[in-house]
Amino acid sequence: MKGLDTNVLVRLLVADDETQARRVVNLLESAERVGESFFVSSLVLLELAWVLELAYDCTRAEVLEALERLTMMPVLRIENLSVVHRAIALGRKGRQDIADLLIGCCAADSGCTAVLTFDKSASRHELFERL
Repeated sequence: MKGLDTNVLVRLLVADDETQARRVVNLLESAERVGESFFVSSLVLLELAWVLELAYDCTRAEVLEALERLTMMPVLRIENLSVVHRAIALGRKGRQDIADLLIGCCAADSGCTAVLTFDKSASRHELFERL
């Protein structure tokens, strides 16, 4: 199995480079035909959320939809899938930063009672505690 970098997923979702987007689609279709899959780490999803929001001006709803679409692709093996689903669900309920939700949900899944932060906005969520 091989892993995918953030820029590969950006090309797939945004298709701002037609040649690269087609290469990604072909890669995924070929892998699906032969039963292969690709690993997508939580870190890649965190960076993806950040890039889509800040570099591509995607709305919160668009970022959450993109993350959800990726989790439904059988050719992708998403690290901590249940954690990602929880972060998406929390993202749909509130206004918390999506990247922060991924951080908080990963920490909670690892047994943390909270993530210590200096971020005033993040500290308003139950997953975080202001330091």
